[in-house]
Amino acid sequence: MRLRRAARVILVGAPGVGKGTQSERLLDRFPQLSSISSGDLLRLNVKQRTPLGIKVERTIKAGELVPDDLILRLIRNELNQRGWIFSTHPAGNVMTLASSSAIAEVASFISSPTHSRGHVQAQPSDDPAASFLLDGFPRTAVQAAQLDHIVPINMVVSIKTPVDVIMGRISGRWVHEPSGRVYNTNFNAPKVAGHDDITGEPLTRRPDDNEEVYRARFRKFEETSEPLLDHYAQKGVLWEVNGMSSDEISPKLFREFERRFVD
Repeated sequence: MRLRRAARVILVGAPGVGKGTQSERLLDRFPQLSSISSGDLLRLNVKQRTPLGIKVERTIKAGELVPDDLILRLIRNELNQRGWIFSTHPAGNVMTLASSSAIAEVASFISSPTHSRGHVQAQPSDDPAASFLLDGFPRTAVQAAQLDHIVPINMVVSIKTPVDVIMGRISGRWVHEPSGRVYNTNFNAPKVAGHDDITGEPLTRRPDDNEEVYRARFRKFEETSEPLLDHYAQKGVLWEVNGMSSDEISPKLFREFERRFVD
């Protein structure tokens, strides 16, 4: 299914609500969509020993959280490299990535984002091929406001499922750690209780798959997500979807996505 304009999408929802499932289904249904994961970008840049990766690795080894400005620089650098945002001077002159001046500006941003921010602005491409799901960032309203200066998100999906339903999923979840295969005794039970279908090896529970830990995570999510969703509601890009299961939510999400982005 072809998009008519660029979709720049974020999915927001409580832990266990099924964001990963909905992301996978959107990516399968709309081939022009790409997934951009802040976590994957961190790991890739560290592995490739890029200047940003070296900065991030030092931060991680020091036992510190990766600052927002480094995550933003990773995202902006990735979008620049893909040609999905363009650098413009305040005077309005557009620079493509093929130009030496644009390359200099990008290099300047990577080494000194504060300096570059005053000299260059980002303009997103509206080419349907520049469509993406952004995973892992932003998680707070402050991060969202910072991201606005790099690329405007044009659809934020708030996925809502009753807490008791999510708790039911978590209480029945079992995992085959070596492969990452996930089972659930409520709707996707293994053929042999407690054992992986493929290898026959024992399944385990995740340490945080219990009610006390989940409810603490849920309260934290609510604290940060409310101002985040308010931010995007004010931008006019927030859309909420309710459902008891992923199969109930997906058709609603597809219809709204197609209404916004498909011919």
